[in-house]
Amino acid sequence: MPNIAAIIKAVRNIMRDEDPGLSGDAQRLEQLGWMLFLKILDEKDQELELLRKGYKSVVPHKFRWSTWAADPEGITGDELIRFIDHPTDGLFVSLKDLKAPHDPARSGIVREVFDSVNNYIKSGVAMRKVINQLNGFDFNNADDRHIFGTIYEDILRWLRDASAKGEYYTPRAITQLMTTVSAPRLGERVLDPASGTGGFLTAAIDHIRQNHVRTLDDEASLQASVTGWEYKPVSYVLGLTNLVLHGIEVPDFHSRDSLKTEYNSIGPRQQVDLILANPPFGAGIADGVATNFPAAYRCSESADLFLVLMIQLLKNGGRAAIVLPDGCITGDGYKERIREKLLTDCNLHTIVRLPQSTFHPATVSTNLLFFQKGEPTREIWYYEHRLPEGQKSYSKTKAIQFEEFAPLLAWWGSSENNYAARVETDVAWRVPVSALKRGFDLDVKSPRSSVEEREHGVADCLAELRGSIDRVSAALTELENVYAEK
Repeated sequence: MPNIAAIIKAVRNIMRDEDPGLSGDAQRLEQLGWMLFLKILDEKDQELELLRKGYKSVVPHKFRWSTWAADPEGITGDELIRFIDHPTDGLFVSLKDLKAPHDPARSGIVREVFDSVNNYIKSGVAMRKVINQLNGFDFNNADDRHIFGTIYEDILRWLRDASAKGEYYTPRAITQLMTTVSAPRLGERVLDPASGTGGFLTAAIDHIRQNHVRTLDDEASLQASVTGWEYKPVSYVLGLTNLVLHGIEVPDFHSRDSLKTEYNSIGPRQQVDLILANPPFGAGIADGVATNFPAAYRCSESADLFLVLMIQLLKNGGRAAIVLPDGCITGDGYKERIREKLLTDCNLHTIVRLPQSTFHPATVSTNLLFFQKGEPTREIWYYEHRLPEGQKSYSKTKAIQFEEFAPLLAWWGSSENNYAARVETDVAWRVPVSALKRGFDLDVKSPRSSVEEREHGVADCLAELRGSIDRVSAALTELENVYAEK
């Protein structure tokens, strides 16, 4: 079994130390993205050639990974760079203009990938070394395919270090929790309009396969039911690759700015059953994007606009599980109007409050919102997820783990009886909408912790006041003594 972490580290070191064409982790990730895509696509094609009589890859034979890259003694140096970059018949120009009449959908995916990435490596020797490292993986091997998630964990950390403001990649424990309690079913249309590298979509695919897929027809239904949109080119390629690796032959996954979706054009045919998402927050939006939305909700905060968009994208009865920062659940003006729309159009039944360090290294207070469209909210259950005992924060070496959510999953209950089995505890409380503070402020602390904090605060104030009085008294005594001596 290959040492995945060692291979990724070796690839990164080669790109960083041996090639002058690569500048920074963002370019290294883009380079790694298209190479992984081409390798995984070729290995899936080989698998389909064995399973289906007459199957033919959309990639021309000379450009298939197994033809030019699999041999460790294959082309290298200037010859390899010419093969990839030649302006008339190189790999890049050929795949950007790929046409395959026998499978236009799959060839369209290849075109979309190579239209959005670049080859930054200028040293053919360094390129060959990277290729040979990647050949340490065999994605048709069940064990290698199973542990490929580890590669994506490393790549996500790498992405996180290279990311711009507002891009916080979702820990796997969070995607697994949100998918588990949302319980996507076979035949439902699942959408992530801010897909990143596809973590929510692959979690949904795994959940549906494990719980519902029993026949080839079931699998065909699954193949057609998962959709993703991603704007950042590197994340798009990595997400598409992730879906191919998870057995989606022609992913419904597109490079697009979701916020440019024409709001008023969204009707029943565009609406979906389930949205799983962690929209970017604190990030800028493209010029003119806000005008796609009704005037009451126009703003420059991406997460707020995504919330409005996602409500519109849900069909009646559709449900959503999304990540939002504290800044979206409080505030006035347009924020208040957006929350009013959420509470009026949807049943916001649960908010899970997360520790500030959950998205380490970002220190931002975040919440998981679970809601269903079609009925107004009457009461909201809050659940506070706390750090493991003895742990002060989450970190690179102590990331949040799915097993920590066992008490939450035991408490969750069933939507079929409106979560009737839930009980209030020191970490769980419910709030009627009528009791929310002015402006539909959703930043509601636990009543129990509020009492504790209030009592603790009073004690602290009294102690501080007593100390101040003692210090003043001592100073007065000292002054009196000084004047008495005179």
